[in-house]
Amino acid sequence: MGNMKKVQTGARIGKTGPALSSEQAIKNTVLAMRKSKGMAQVEVANLVGLTRQAMHAIEHNQYLPNTSLALQLARVLGCSVEDLFSLPSNGEQVEAELLGPSTLDGRPLRVKLSQIGNRMIARPVSQLGDMLNFVMPADGIVTGAIPKKQSRKSPRVQVSLLHNREKITHHIMIAGCDPSLFLAGEHVRSHHAIAGVTNWTMGSTNAVKALLHGEVHMAGVHLVDTKSGESNIPYLKQHVRGKDFRGVRFASWVQGLLVRPGNPKHIRTVEDFLKRGIQLINREPGSGSRQLLDKLLHASGITGQQVKGYDHEVASHLEVARLVRDGMADVGIGVEAAARQYGLAFLPLREEHYDLILRNDVLDSHPMISRLFDVMVSRPFRQELQAIGGYNVTEIGKSLNW
Repeated sequence: MGNMKKVQTGARIGKTGPALSSEQAIKNTVLAMRKSKGMAQVEVANLVGLTRQAMHAIEHNQYLPNTSLALQLARVLGCSVEDLFSLPSNGEQVEAELLGPSTLDGRPLRVKLSQIGNRMIARPVSQLGDMLNFVMPADGIVTGAIPKKQSRKSPRVQVSLLHNREKITHHIMIAGCDPSLFLAGEHVRSHHAIAGVTNWTMGSTNAVKALLHGEVHMAGVHLVDTKSGESNIPYLKQHVRGKDFRGVRFASWVQGLLVRPGNPKHIRTVEDFLKRGIQLINREPGSGSRQLLDKLLHASGITGQQVKGYDHEVASHLEVARLVRDGMADVGIGVEAAARQYGLAFLPLREEHYDLILRNDVLDSHPMISRLFDVMVSRPFRQELQAIGGYNVTEIGKSLNW
């Protein structure tokens, strides 16, 4: 699998981030949160080991606690650190490149923002999907288009920020198809309130293209070489050349057939896709799941045109699982974790490695990338990922060179 070693990161969990200009720049909700929990001031002070006077000072924003104390307060009050301390918006406007299909028809457009080198990238929150569109907070609202210059490929827009710009510089944007990266982001956020991860769902080859085009900080990849059976390294050698990039193992997983509980239509192999009444739900070209399906169909002498639903494509493992569960399809290819999430039966096909690819200069310059890697190898995150099921984390955090 190539030369692999433990990733060396320059930061450890528990270190405080960059100092803020003043404590008054922090939005503090400790007092309101304590009252909402029905807890007395002295009670919370005792539980976190503070005097009542010190607790009073924190609640009235006269004293900003360090990371350890903020974590203790969040634990006692049953919330996240970000629920207690956050950076308010100062009404700042930024200019950004708008990626992805969107219609600027004069209505407000919610966007997620990411600082990739010198570029500010905006993507509509709606592109995260129906569910995340209502639970993922936006970074800003598009207020208008900026006249396009002939040399520009992407439209530029003016964005009114909903919070302090520093939060954007601490955010990590990943392109890939593993939903557990959102969970990794929440583990990062529990230690650093202004940090987080957004996983922009797309197949592996499109994720690598987004990385090479400078549109994301990292790309998640699971592509198996048809000749050697080796995960990712052969593809990366061909498409991601030079010494400017590195890979980090996130996890290994198993891909297989997702079918309804009890497998009522007795689907065992791709040959069964040709049975009357069998409806497939497919992944988009360039995804690891599509690559696997096409390989199996080719080996069985079956063309996509022979399979009902072959042209019905979705962008994620979870969407495949949801459609099978809801009876919109009988079978799809996806990962075991998605099958477990939706209570489906799972027929394993092959084990794969899911790796994160990034530029070395991003690892060196981004304030939170090393914290994400710290979280990935931490016991709490590994235990939670294993509890989800379908993940093998024995090599998590290993470095890949090609």
